[in-house]
Amino acid sequence: MAKGHKPKAGSRAFWPRKRAKRIYPTFKHSKEIERIASKTTDTKPLEFSGYKAGMTRIMFENTKKGSVTQGQDISVPVSIIECPPLTVMAIKLYKKNIDVYESMATIWAKDLKKDLARKLDLPKGKVSTPSYFDGKISKVADVRLIVNTHPKESAILKKKPEIFEIDLTGSVESKWNYAKGKLGKDIDISEVFGDGEYVDIKAVTTGKGFQGVVKRFGVKIRSRKNKEKRRHIGTMGPVTPARVLPGAVPQAGQLGFQIRTEYNKRLIKIGNEGIKIKGGILGYGNVKKNFVIIEGSIPGPRKRLIFMRKSVRKTDVKDAIEIKSVRLDSQQ
Repeated sequence: MAKGHKPKAGSRAFWPRKRAKRIYPTFKHSKEIERIASKTTDTKPLEFSGYKAGMTRIMFENTKKGSVTQGQDISVPVSIIECPPLTVMAIKLYKKNIDVYESMATIWAKDLKKDLARKLDLPKGKVSTPSYFDGKISKVADVRLIVNTHPKESAILKKKPEIFEIDLTGSVESKWNYAKGKLGKDIDISEVFGDGEYVDIKAVTTGKGFQGVVKRFGVKIRSRKNKEKRRHIGTMGPVTPARVLPGAVPQAGQLGFQIRTEYNKRLIKIGNEGIKIKGGILGYGNVKKNFVIIEGSIPGPRKRLIFMRKSVRKTDVKDAIEIKSVRLDSQQ
């Protein structure tokens, strides 16, 4: 029988495999976002963020039809994300030039906190007010919010906040009215999502540094009779063309610390009283106030900023469950 040939067992879905430019990503404005925004009648943010605290297990009754364990209590691993409120520091107005959105104006809130100066140069002097643009909304193609995080209110205890842009649902006029009312105020996680919703998770994965082809791509380890090297590929490609094709041949390089998106993760519960695990969550501590519980694992190590967005694939699905118990035993 012929010997099995498996030179590239790892995923080839993402290329190039290089380091992310910064420690946290953002969700790009896309056609899927516009589709969700146009379907929703009420106006609210589409995205939120939080800090990954760690994992634990919960018990609940499985109500999924056709499942082997239907009607039984099952234990499921879950991820905990601490979600301090986001502050709307500015409103971003866009105009549309053919199919491209171009920046039109940025309206800053008054009395911005001093910690924001650690991240960017704050506007000086007189700034525009929302009333100046009330008669010009017909020329605006989209309204988005620029928000900042509050890491001091989490267990991370760092000073420098993160700043990013989030989308809104509804028409341009309803977005504008919502943005005006929220300028300089906080947005809570409960205003964006609900129990049982499906969300998309985006984050920068755990960095593993420079790795070889066996760990990076799952290349089969060569037999002991191979000359000199065993954890290497057997060839760099064909003779013609006389060069190494980019992305076609597994090679050593950066592994991890790359931007990844996971779709359709069930948001099991939103809480506001914190989670106190005996001895604290390993490598993080105790969650102080607002948090969410996501079914399964999510990308990134502890303390990394995680982005959540309303699912672009399961837009109207809600699958709420009743948690019977949360494992709070010591993780030490």
